[in-house]
Amino acid sequence: MLALLIKTFLVQAFSIPSSSMENTLQIGDRVLVDKLTPWFGSEPERGEVVVFHDPDDWLAGEPTPDPNALQTVLSWIGLMPSADEKDLIKRVIGVGGDTVECNKTGPLKVNGKALNEPYVYPGNTPCSDDDQGGRFKVTVPEGKIWVMGDHRQNSRDSRYNQADKNGGMVPVDEVVGRAIVVAWPMDRWSTLPVPDTFDQDGLQSQAQSPAAAALTVAPQGLAVAGVVPFVWWRRRRTAPAETR
Repeated sequence: MLALLIKTFLVQAFSIPSSSMENTLQIGDRVLVDKLTPWFGSEPERGEVVVFHDPDDWLAGEPTPDPNALQTVLSWIGLMPSADEKDLIKRVIGVGGDTVECNKTGPLKVNGKALNEPYVYPGNTPCSDDDQGGRFKVTVPEGKIWVMGDHRQNSRDSRYNQADKNGGMVPVDEVVGRAIVVAWPMDRWSTLPVPDTFDQDGLQSQAQSPAAAALTVAPQGLAVAGVVPFVWWRRRRTAPAETR
């Protein structure tokens, strides 16, 4: 029963195996993902860092990690995903109704508004130099999101999966939850807030009302217990907005 409760409603720990979200997330970081808030009506928002199930073979050819005994136990009780789950982590750039576009070096625009993106990996351009990852204009359908890694020149994200069955979008029901805390190593402990650029005036669309790599199991999954009060506080703080 405890395993079902944790897996379904609370938080899980994920390990970052690649550089696709640098420098926000480093290889070896362990992040805690809030799985509780979505149960109260909240959907992914622009700027959030989210974990989601592979929507359509984005991870084809990637090896499945081989868990050790501790990882297997923590997975069984729900503190970590199972080793055979294929999950990714990216930043939400567009939600249902948004138009997202870029013309190679940028800037990246959402609903015609240029984003100031201080989280993008130093030296990267907002998009890529190639036509597939750097030149696009898409409208996000309702119930889906458009995601990109912060290390733009090293992230196989929505841009490079536009030929899949979702047009590169991620269905909202494939989202596991929002990454809220870098919990390990201790010298990198930090929260993962939404950047201010996503709060700018005019970003909301008219349709709205107001290197891919599999995530591996985190040995430090027991740190989840310490963040549960934070998740509960966050849910209570956002509850009024969710009931509108």
